[in-house]
Amino acid sequence: MNVILTAVISVTSMGLICSCILAVASKLMYVKIDERITQLAGIMPGANCGACGYPGCSGYASALIEENAKTNLCTPGGPSLLAKISEIMGIEAGSIEEKRAFVSCNCNAQIKKMEYKGIQSCEAAKPAYGGQNSCAFGCLGYGDCFTVCPSDAICMENNLAHIIAEKCTGCGLCVKACPNKLISIQKAGIPVLIACKNIEKGAVTRKKCSIGCIACTKCVKECPQSAISMENNLALIDYSKCSGCGKCAEVCMTKCIVRVGN
Repeated sequence: MNVILTAVISVTSMGLICSCILAVASKLMYVKIDERITQLAGIMPGANCGACGYPGCSGYASALIEENAKTNLCTPGGPSLLAKISEIMGIEAGSIEEKRAFVSCNCNAQIKKMEYKGIQSCEAAKPAYGGQNSCAFGCLGYGDCFTVCPSDAICMENNLAHIIAEKCTGCGLCVKACPNKLISIQKAGIPVLIACKNIEKGAVTRKKCSIGCIACTKCVKECPQSAISMENNLALIDYSKCSGCGKCAEVCMTKCIVRVGN
């Protein structure tokens, strides 16, 4: 009995001592948190998409106060969030650059090389010889991007992902979800887009997709701003030079260069 009582007293005493130490430590090591961080975190959209370049909304809220991060980095929040952030921080609102996602594949009639029977996911189908379509660079069609989009800005039509421009906030979650890296975030209003990522030679590409880039270089030659180059059998547009004239889309033999507009 004495042994049990001694054990109980000992454990209780140790608990009291530890609690006292923790209480003193919490006072001595307390770090005051700027209440504005809590306010900012509370108004964030909660997408935690990383479009701002920080780890989630709380990370961006902390960076705004502790690192003087730019106030216009949250594209999902848009102008309304920018105004609230500026009000809390007591600075001028400024402006936010509107961005959208773009899918660099426009082929909804790809030739199949096999019948895929596995998990209906792009991430799962990718290791299976690049999916069921002959073109291993195109849209796999299982909608991983559709699943992660928090704005319902992506729809799947004929096993091809399409962006609903007016809903897209440019959060970038779809970019991370696409195993073929077909989706990119660009400034809203870019005039034209190369809707192809196939880097095979033109003759090979044509056998797999009727509207893939065949590296004919017509767009390169016709561009008055020298904004298009050919790299690895694929046309690339330098949007800092592009004037939006649309001549590249007009001369494209396979029509893989498409007008996007606003």
